[in-house]
Amino acid sequence: MSDHEKQSGVAAVVLAAGMSRRMGTPKQLLRMGDETILQRTLRNVRDSNVGEIILVLGHAADDVRKTIAKEGVVVVVNSDYQQGMGTSLRTGLAAVDAEAALIVLADQPWISPDTFNRLIECHQERKPQIIVPIFRGFRGNPVLLDRSVFAEVKALRGDVGCRAIFGDHTEGIVKLPVDDPGILLDIDSRDDLESMSGAAERDASEKSSESGIAVLECREAIIPGLRELVLVGRDGVVQAMTKLGRLLNFTVTVVDPFLRLTELPEADRILHALDFSLLPPASERYCVVASRGQFDEEAVQQAVLADSSYIALLANKKRAQEVIRSLGAQSIPAAKLAAVRAPAGLSIGAESPEEIALSIMVEIVATRRSRER
Repeated sequence: MSDHEKQSGVAAVVLAAGMSRRMGTPKQLLRMGDETILQRTLRNVRDSNVGEIILVLGHAADDVRKTIAKEGVVVVVNSDYQQGMGTSLRTGLAAVDAEAALIVLADQPWISPDTFNRLIECHQERKPQIIVPIFRGFRGNPVLLDRSVFAEVKALRGDVGCRAIFGDHTEGIVKLPVDDPGILLDIDSRDDLESMSGAAERDASEKSSESGIAVLECREAIIPGLRELVLVGRDGVVQAMTKLGRLLNFTVTVVDPFLRLTELPEADRILHALDFSLLPPASERYCVVASRGQFDEEAVQQAVLADSSYIALLANKKRAQEVIRSLGAQSIPAAKLAAVRAPAGLSIGAESPEEIALSIMVEIVATRRSRER
């Protein structure tokens, strides 16, 4: 064990074993200027106070291995990488000697070394079981795991990540605010690489300006007290619901850290922080969480605290139960959680994003009319 490791007591497990099916080529090897994505990620990790770096390879391991500097990196190969992330976590954690590990995704090259250090310092000071970074209320990566939960994570099976154990450790989780949008940016396609590079550069530019980013971006002055449709996420369902909400005379607010009004012309407002207290008062507030697992728990909690007239979670039954159980452990009243619609929408056999959006809007209209009667 190196002197550096003794100082920090935290290792970094960098997961780079995925098959990149949507890319058609290993995304770890895509270029960002003079570096590959993986090289940039490893450079950021090296520039932090982690004591050791465990790099987990799998798909195209030989090709990826040739591109990295070996100094200070322990390379392990996950031969079962096709079975999902759980096998890479098990392989990586088995090689860790430190008392805690940062689980770093290879396709997140914008995370600042200072963010890694903040997580390490939090573990040194407070010794929680799990630390999750938060940017403007949005949960991101990397997650820091104390050795006390290694066994549970190594027991995971299939394509699941660390989040699978969060529900059993509510009291042992620290959500650490960081001023780093990089924790939310990961690359799933070539288009992501271009668009997210722009988002990261734009955020850095706005931070350096005097005014900075507007937390609440409004198209025009909106009269307080109108009924409001709050949509968390930016997928096809959210886009379709934005159009339906405008058609049905709702004030439409979309909650997303990077989206701009110019990208969604039907929306009235974009909230760039997951904090509903920043919204003006509304006589009726209908909230739909369509963050696809990324911010589910935090968004439902915000909707409950805002005393929303309707809350729907776009998730399967198992995921919805995990969210409700976790929030219940945080003293959210059971009656309020019981009112959360999950799966969201009326059963009309919906399959496409537009059909799912329609099923949810029908349920919202039915809820409104029922309250009126």
